[in-house]
Amino acid sequence: MTGDRDKGGGQAGARVKDSRQDRLKLALRENLKRRKSQARGREDVASEPGHGSLDRGSLDDAGGNEPRR
Repeated sequence: MTGDRDKGGGQAGARVKDSRQDRLKLALRENLKRRKSQARGREDVASEPGHGSLDRGSLDDAGGNEPRR
């Protein structure tokens, strides 16, 4: 039964494999474009005044509490 799939389908199997490779290649390329766009968006937000300029050394913990004096 499993041997039936292998008979006479050499070229068809290669086309399916090539098609899959093309789809994966396209998906990876689109993913890379999306990630680059997101990174550029984060850089734009970080460069705006008031964003990313928080002096993190003045905060005691991640909760945003000021250190006790």
